[in-house]
Formats: sequence, C-alpha cells, structure tokens
Amino acid sequence: MTVETRPSKAAKEKEQGQEKERLSLSTAAARNLATTTKSEPQMQGISSRWLLRKLPWVNVPGGAYRVNRRLSFTVGDGKVTFDKYGSRVRVVPAELAELPLLRGFDDPTALGALADKFVQKEYDPGEVIVQQGRKADHVFLVAHGKVEQVKPAKYEGEVIVGRLSDGDSFGGNVLAGANGKWEFTARAVTTTTMLLLPQRAYKTVADQYEALRSHVQQLCTNTQKPTNRAGEAEIEFLSSHEGEPTLPTAFVDYELNPREYELSVAQTVLKVHTRVADLYNQPMNQTQQQLRLTIEALRERQELELLTNPDFGLLHNTDFDQRIPAHSGPPTPDDLDDLISMRRGTKYMFAHPRAIAAFGKECNKRGIYFGSVDVDGHHIPAWRGVPILPCGKIPISDHQTSSIIAMRTGEDNEGVIGLHQTGLPDEVEPGLNARFMGIDEKAMISYLVSTYYSAAVLVPDAIGLLENVEVRPRD
Repeated sequence: MTVETRPSKAAKEKEQGQEKERLSLSTAAARNLATTTKSEPQMQGISSRWLLRKLPWVNVPGGAYRVNRRLSFTVGDGKVTFDKYGSRVRVVPAELAELPLLRGFDDPTALGALADKFVQKEYDPGEVIVQQGRKADHVFLVAHGKVEQVKPAKYEGEVIVGRLSDGDSFGGNVLAGANGKWEFTARAVTTTTMLLLPQRAYKTVADQYEALRSHVQQLCTNTQKPTNRAGEAEIEFLSSHEGEPTLPTAFVDYELNPREYELSVAQTVLKVHTRVADLYNQPMNQTQQQLRLTIEALRERQELELLTNPDFGLLHNTDFDQRIPAHSGPPTPDDLDDLISMRRGTKYMFAHPRAIAAFGKECNKRGIYFGSVDVDGHHIPAWRGVPILPCGKIPISDHQTSSIIAMRTGEDNEGVIGLHQTGLPDEVEPGLNARFMGIDEKAMISYLVSTYYSAAVLVPDAIGLLENVEVRPRD
C-alpha cells in the first residue's frame, strides 16, 4: 500500500516565499504610478433610434400643431374590444362606437342594451360566414380568428378583396335598415369566433332609444353625400363639354374640428453632488457625462412614446382602413407588397428585428433574396427598394406577434412628421434643454432635463400597419 505524503505547512510557506521573490517590478505595483486609459461611461440601452433619425422634425413655436384637412364623410370600421368569460365572449359596450354608423355615439345605456343582443357563433376553417348575393341582415364582429372576403375573379376562380382579424367588423351599414345584399363572400381561414347582431335585434333596441335611432339616421344622411374615393366632399367639375353650358359651382370644404397635437414632455431631475463635481472632474467632466447618459435615456423614451403613446403614438393613430393582417403567420413578401401598395411613395418601413428575421426566413423558403439600400452609410435590408429599418420598441405581444409600419414622411408629401420646439432656454439639443435648479442644503446640484415632442399623421394613408405577424420560430 502506497502512503501519500503531503508537504508540511512550513514547506508550503517556503515555496510560496520563493515564488514571491521577483527580479523586476510587478505589474500590480507598477499600476500605482501609471495613468489608466479609460472609456467614457457606456450604456447598453442605447439603440439605433431610426424613427427619431428619419422623421422630418417640424418646429412648433406655439406648442401645438393643427392638422387641417378637407371635410370627409367617410365613416370607417374600427377595431372593437371584447371581454372574455371562459368560453363566452362579450363585446365591450363602449367599443360599439367604432362601428360605422355608431361612430361618436356615447349613450352607455343604449350601447349596453345593444351589446346584450349580440350572439356568439363559432366557425371552422373554410366555413362560409356570409354568401355573396344573399340578404345582408347581420352585423359581424370578429372576436378571434382570421376571415377572408372574396369575390369571383373576372374569368375563373376567386380574388381576395379583404382580410379581417381580431377586433374587425363588417356589415355595420346593416343598421341603416336598407335591404341590401352581401357584395362578397366571407369565409373563415382559421377557427373563428364571431359575434352576430341580427337587424331585427337592432331595431328592437332602436325603438327603445330615440337618441340611437336619430344618430344612425344622421350618419346615413352624411354618407349619402357625394364624395371622392378618399371619402372627401366632392368638388364638382364639368369637362369635355361643348357649347355654353352652365358650369357647376364648387368650393373646398374643411373639417370644422381639426385634430390638434400638443407637444408632450419627458422630464427628469439630474442630481450631482458638488464634491464629485469639484474633486473628480478630471479627465472627464462628471456633470457632462451624467447629462449625456440622461439625454440618451430621454431620447430612448421619446422614441418609445412616439410609437406607443395612446394619444399621439403612431401605432394607435394609424387609421383602421390602413391596417391589414398577415396572410398566414410570419410576414411574407405578399404581405409587404400589400402594405406598400396601400399608399403612394412609401419611404420607410419599421419592424422589430425579430420581425425582420422572420421575413428573411420566409424569403429563404421561397428562394427569394431581398436586397439592401444605403441609408446614411448603413446597408439596410429593403423590399421593393423601401428600407426596412429595425426598431426594437415596436411591441411583441404575449402571443409572439408584432406589427410592421410603413410610412410616407414630410409636410410637403402629406406624410408623417415629428413635432418639437427649438430655441428653448438652456437648450442642449433641438427640443431638449437642461435648466439649472440650484444647490440644496445637502450640496446637491440639480438640473431639470426636459424634451418636448409629438408626431402628426397629416392624411390617413400616410402610415399603414401590417398587424399580427408571427415572430416566433416555426418548425
């Protein structure tokens, strides 16, 4: 049997002492006399902020920007919201005001009575919901699922004229009481939950609430006025005429209550101790570095607000007619073609990096290569020549779905613009200032750092959304 011998404690100390004996100065000791080269404070939360960089910024000296438009009589379908109780679904009564002929109606009692009249029905994939040519006598709300609206093609087969998803509706004009017929066939693409309102059920509620009936009749009158294809009040002309006919008179009418965007604000109070500012200001100015990082964080918040703010955020201010769902799950070339075709002069698209990756995978499956364009010296992926700029602040839902934004920009182009005010007191950057607030009894220097901003959509088709695109990996 072999007996293992271990060195004694004294032997270990002797050996370690020999290792510590050096013939030259150690690096650890040398650093005491050396000047360390250091970086500025780094911040992982800084993103590319392409939205802030590519929006044309308009100076708003008065703190508010009014968007004047031609008078429009178009009453479009809006998204409605539902409450879920187990397997049962009920439309939120106030959300019924998003239906075409209920827009602006706010009587909670009448809307509640109307919501109670909706009937839930389930449809299997491929099942026909309404048939073209048959009597239109129901209002349909899509609680969950996807629906296609199709018409016969000119020669053979079918052509898709619309796609609907959660929160969409059709048949809202049934409330007008006209004995019309469906102009399309609606078919479930996935398992779909619908809420149906029969025309007779609406009449029962309308007979009980005079305000509801009057509101619908008034909107029906407005929608019967002549309009152009954009829904704006028509300007009458006479063309290709001969002789001396009486020419029509015309004028361009404006909206009486145009939308006004007031500048929003993001603020914080930056505090720096005087001892730090006095003693530790070399080689870098502590106050300047604190201010630089604070400004970066404010700019990140500004871009987030421009996208998601419920009042002026672009995701919330996109017109419902400019929203389309994805054909299937992930974004496809067909989806982006549809999105681009909805407006003239699409200049940029913005998407979450995971949505861009999902689009790339779909292109790879089809053997399609989507190119790139040069944007400020960066090679950016593009589709049909339109750059797809990454924006990680576009939300991804719990169901792993996101949205892709397409927009036209600039005042001269009737597009999307950013709003700010320049020339502020103690301005550090355009629209951002840092104001000295004094030194308190704890020797703290305080600066109020503020940035003022908003965004405006000049005409509805300036921005569009491709919604419910899946970004999760697919098998």
